[in-house]
Formats: sequence, C-alpha cells, structure tokens
Amino acid sequence: METAKNHFFTDISVMLGRSMRHIFRSIDTIITVCITPIAMMLLFVYVLGGAIQTGTDNYVNYLLPGILLMAIASGIAYTSYRLFMDKQRGIFERFSEVSSTCCQASCLWRSQAA
Repeated sequence: METAKNHFFTDISVMLGRSMRHIFRSIDTIITVCITPIAMMLLFVYVLGGAIQTGTDNYVNYLLPGILLMAIASGIAYTSYRLFMDKQRGIFERFSEVSSTCCQASCLWRSQAA
C-alpha cells in the first residue's frame, strides 16, 4: 500500500513538472492566466475606480469577486484545454499501458495543480 502511495505522488510530481514546462514555454498562457486578472484589477481600481460611486462601501469590495471569478474561469478553461490536448495526443492511453489508475489520476491532479 505504501509503495502505491509513493508511486502516486511520484507520478503527480513528474506530470506537474511536464505541465510546468509547457506553461513556461507558452507566453500566451502566462498572460492569460496570470497577468490579465492583475491588469483588470489595476485598470478598474485606479482608472475607473474614482468615477464609480458605491455609497459608503469601498469599490474594491464589489470588484474583487468578479475578478476572482474571471481568474477561476480562465484557469478552468486552460485546464480543460490541456486535458483535451493530452487526450488528442494519446497521453492517457500511453500512461494506461504503463500503470493502472495511478497514472491516470496523476494526469488529472497535475492539471489541477498547474
């Protein structure tokens, strides 16, 4: 049982490293997932923040949940895209030949971790 757990975490770390190499080689991914929410937050707070009156509450209290939802949605879109590309290229079939469900689960977990 202990070796299966060790293999599971080893598989996840290998797949996470593979995914991180893909992310750092793709500049559009970095811009879409990381920089866009920060830029939107800065734009809406500092450029448009003074023009919108919210009464006694702070404008950021209304803005932050929307920006967080946009960041979560872009992360979900990127995860589904990477899983689709892995399925198209036959990554899941190659890993299912190597091991049982451990490698398939590590493919899903590395997508969530990245």
